[in-house]
Amino acid sequence: MTETAAGAGVLSGIKVVDFGHFVAGPLTAVMLADQGAEVVHVDRPGAELAEADAFLNRGKRRVTLDLKDPADAAIAARLAAGADVVIENFRPGVMDRHGLGWQQLAPVAPRLIYCSLPGFGRDDPRAAIPAWEGVVAAATANCSIRVGQEPEGWDTTRPTYSAVPLASNFAAFLAATAIVAALTFRHRTGRGQLIEVPLFHAMFELIGKAGSFVQADGLAPPKPHSGNGSGTYECADGRYVRMDPIGGSARFLRWLLDAAGAESWAADGLTDGVRLARHKELEEQLKERLRGMFLTRTAEEWGELAGDAGVPLVFIRTCREWLQTPHARVAGHVVSVADPLFGETWMPGLPVHTAASSGWTPRPRQLPDTDHDAVAAEGSQPAAPAASAATAAAARPAEDITRAFEGLRVLDLTEILAGPTSGRILGEYGADVVKINAPNSTVAAHGIVNRGKRSILLNVEAERGQAVFWELASRSDVIIQNYPEGTADRYGIGYRHVRARFPDVVYVSVTCYGEGGLWGARRGWETQGQAVTGMMERAGGDHHVPEVLGPYNVVDFGSGVMTAFAASLGIFHRTRTSAGGLVTASLAQTATYHQAIFMLDYAGRRQHAEPRGPEALGTGPFQRYYQVRDGWIFLGMKPSQLPSLRSVPWLAGAAGLSPADATAVAEALSAALAGRSAAEATRALQEAGVGAHEVLTTEQVMTSEPARKLGLSLTQRSEEFGPVVMPGLTVRLSESPLVLGGPAGRAGSDAESILAEVGLAGRMTELSRYWVLRTDNLPPPW
Repeated sequence: MTETAAGAGVLSGIKVVDFGHFVAGPLTAVMLADQGAEVVHVDRPGAELAEADAFLNRGKRRVTLDLKDPADAAIAARLAAGADVVIENFRPGVMDRHGLGWQQLAPVAPRLIYCSLPGFGRDDPRAAIPAWEGVVAAATANCSIRVGQEPEGWDTTRPTYSAVPLASNFAAFLAATAIVAALTFRHRTGRGQLIEVPLFHAMFELIGKAGSFVQADGLAPPKPHSGNGSGTYECADGRYVRMDPIGGSARFLRWLLDAAGAESWAADGLTDGVRLARHKELEEQLKERLRGMFLTRTAEEWGELAGDAGVPLVFIRTCREWLQTPHARVAGHVVSVADPLFGETWMPGLPVHTAASSGWTPRPRQLPDTDHDAVAAEGSQPAAPAASAATAAAARPAEDITRAFEGLRVLDLTEILAGPTSGRILGEYGADVVKINAPNSTVAAHGIVNRGKRSILLNVEAERGQAVFWELASRSDVIIQNYPEGTADRYGIGYRHVRARFPDVVYVSVTCYGEGGLWGARRGWETQGQAVTGMMERAGGDHHVPEVLGPYNVVDFGSGVMTAFAASLGIFHRTRTSAGGLVTASLAQTATYHQAIFMLDYAGRRQHAEPRGPEALGTGPFQRYYQVRDGWIFLGMKPSQLPSLRSVPWLAGAAGLSPADATAVAEALSAALAGRSAAEATRALQEAGVGAHEVLTTEQVMTSEPARKLGLSLTQRSEEFGPVVMPGLTVRLSESPLVLGGPAGRAGSDAESILAEVGLAGRMTELSRYWVLRTDNLPPPW
């Protein structure tokens, strides 16, 4: 990216009006504000100022408007019509009633990008249900403990509540990405559009591979995360580390034992990955000896020793400890902001980094209505057309472009889940994606993340393999890699090497701990991203061993979306300026953003009451899971709504209680609901106007009628395995809809056609003979 853009931000000149509340809308908008957009946040009169407001509304101007008041609504309408982007996360129909819906604004602002993040979509039969986080979690089976981590004697049908707002987070990550893609589409075509990202839809991005299966086999039960001694271990100081020496061999385990002076374990077969996988008793013997070994040093000492040795192991920290970690501060994962109420406040930094954000300085929030006069004056003038970007040279007439990233070529060198997910998302926006994995790769074949890609198994470290890489790179607009910091440079295919040949390429890097800082070159997966940032400590609570949060891979799939967001920013900048550049994302920063509403530290801050640990059912009687006759449901409502339950005869007793008597209300609701079926209870509560949903299993979610009708669960036909079921497309765009890619084939099965495109089809035999290209015994996609 150009030096002149440094500090200004990729989205400089883009005007955003943020009508959001709670988390999803404001989080989307702050992600845009941090990239240079000019954001006006519209507060509701009397809105409570939660602590997280310090982060969610930083860098925005603020005005308080009563949308029920015609004069204020008119100001809001003019602001929206003059903006590039409008964001709202009300239930479907609410903005229409205020004259601020897409249908009302589009005729006067055809270039407007309007992003809606309701709980349930407008065509979902549950559209009117208040979609509290717990309601969406119940509807998507995001409320169980990860298999293998249950406390002794745990009832596996019992749900558990997490205060981390994953539905809102995923919706915001997806929405921010969609908005940047829509800006790119508008730059190429001049057309605005409607974007819809319901929170329920967004959760299917998180479900990911957990909801993917061969139809004939059915959904396999989840397996514990294990192998080569993987697990959580107590150390000499009573703190814990998380270790995961996985990845196809036991080399990480050997590196740890070498660093710890325990090389002799190899003589007992405890570093033989093949034997460990085949003999459960050997794995248990290894874990028993590891438990003893870890008790010889503190958790922080183990974290440093293992990190320096290249082992995916980390000291499990709290959120506050992460905020105070030198690496987090140096790498920009967290930043200090001079908040008007709290003073110096540490909070999350940029979600992703670009060259244009290199000079970024976080701006503190304004307090509600601080900018009322200036913003109201702007909204009192006739709306001017949204700023028009310079027309980009297009390969085809604008009317023929139907996808945001149509015509772009992506080279995806990533493995596991996060990186490949980002490549899949770029493909859904219209890019042509070629997937490269090493010939000996054993993790190249996750079907859902490689949907829609062409694949080749190529050794990019070898000289002959690099010749092929550079031919492919010469025809690529975007390159994505997820090597630890410095590895791509050692291979000779790092950003500086690519930039020297192709300065207009967008080079995307995703790592565990981010680039720069003290830990950039260290390895880590989902579990390390959770452990280092406080997420595992939060999931374990105060009375349990810290463990991995959730049944799904919240950091891997979240980082996949964040990496796509980073790539989208790079593409938008390239579309505007013709300049490429480096953009980066990380697992640790995604985990930081998942916990952003808690990730604040300032003088005098008190520890807030928060439901923690596996036994947590909710935040109180009005937001919690309740057991019913045939399972569990989640009830979500405001305390002020308690009297509305009088419309349900068997809840009248609870409705007559004081909302302030939390214990009595919980007992009354528990007793009343216990004798009802889940279907009866949820129907009655929904008819009373409160949020409720029965708790489903992942299999029930993926086979449910709403998911199938909405295209969130779909079936494709694999040539080898027949029908395969997987999550579908989660984002809706009215003018440039996403593309559903074809089912993933065997890894490496497209080598011939890929080589032919770069004039190397005749070298397949030679490349195979030198073990640079793999063409036989290809890994299956399922």
